[in-house]
Amino acid sequence: MEGGVRNTNNSDSNATVNKLRSSASNIETSAREVKSVMGARSTDSARVLKFTKELSGQMIVVERLRELAWSGVPPYMRPDVWRLLLGYAPPNSDRREGVLRRKRLEYLDCVAQFYDIPDTERSDDEINMLRQIAVDCPRTVPDVAFFQQAQVQKSLERILYTWAIRHPASGYVQGINDLVTPFLVVFLSEYLDGSIDSWSISELSSANISNIEADCYWCLSQLLDGMQDHYTFAQPGIQRLVFKLKELVRRIDEPVSRHVEDQGLEFLQFAFRWFNCLLIREIPFHLVTRLWDTYLAEGDALPDFLVYIFASFLLTWSETLQKLDFQELVMFLQHLPTHNWTYQELEMVLSRAYMWHSMFNNSPSHLAS
Repeated sequence: MEGGVRNTNNSDSNATVNKLRSSASNIETSAREVKSVMGARSTDSARVLKFTKELSGQMIVVERLRELAWSGVPPYMRPDVWRLLLGYAPPNSDRREGVLRRKRLEYLDCVAQFYDIPDTERSDDEINMLRQIAVDCPRTVPDVAFFQQAQVQKSLERILYTWAIRHPASGYVQGINDLVTPFLVVFLSEYLDGSIDSWSISELSSANISNIEADCYWCLSQLLDGMQDHYTFAQPGIQRLVFKLKELVRRIDEPVSRHVEDQGLEFLQFAFRWFNCLLIREIPFHLVTRLWDTYLAEGDALPDFLVYIFASFLLTWSETLQKLDFQELVMFLQHLPTHNWTYQELEMVLSRAYMWHSMFNNSPSHLAS
């Protein structure tokens, strides 16, 4: 199970279901065992060597890269790895530079055609969409000062508006602004050193900013292509996954499921935002890129695996949740106590998700919608 690749073969589902019914302490122990198998932290020298070997070939085997990336990517390798995992950069190293140059020019053309025009050339719907984006950009990751820089917000606005115009089936939906931020931070890290707290985008040339925006645009496009119905009218994809989450929690932790139901709290009331923003608003921002290593490593399987991650996330507070009434549950779930979280807590969430997926992957009848 190198690098935390999920094993989808389950020969004895009855035995694993019985395991799942064990005590919470046994589940925590199992999760720690899974975590130890998943491999060491992404910065360990042995893992860095494995990444270096995978990235140095003329033709990269993306599946092997996924296996490694699932457990975390060394930060300085993240830009290259993410571009490859999303299929934005081709695996053939001889073609890579040319493809990226062409795609970046294509983004520039789109900005010139759709964004850099007077409002008189926009429809009323397009004007309203641009205004909504302009309102949302200053609200994006408000607790990180970097995102309050005017030039950063202007970059966000360009990326989001251009994406929305090119994707009319959904257009702009609130929450997509959050999804750009991990890409922006990762691709900026190729040009800016040190902590994000000290970054200033004004230090960069317009050409570099354009390249960063283009990479964000294309990677966002690749990510959302795999979950198109999450952002179309009524967001049916998210509604479907929230239902699956409710069913999975019922299977894993019946007392929590029953208590939430008895209190009259619907999963949509708190989990919709989790799926809409992929937990970006729920955990400290410095942990987001590590979480997204796993997201992007999942590839096409990501939407379904999100259900397991979010079940694990919710059940971090299993005992606490069972003591709260409706109003307390709403308040707790809107302001989860994650502000002091470190990588250790995040790895535990991913470990449990990995374990539960292994148990249930071949017995998904409980998740049928």
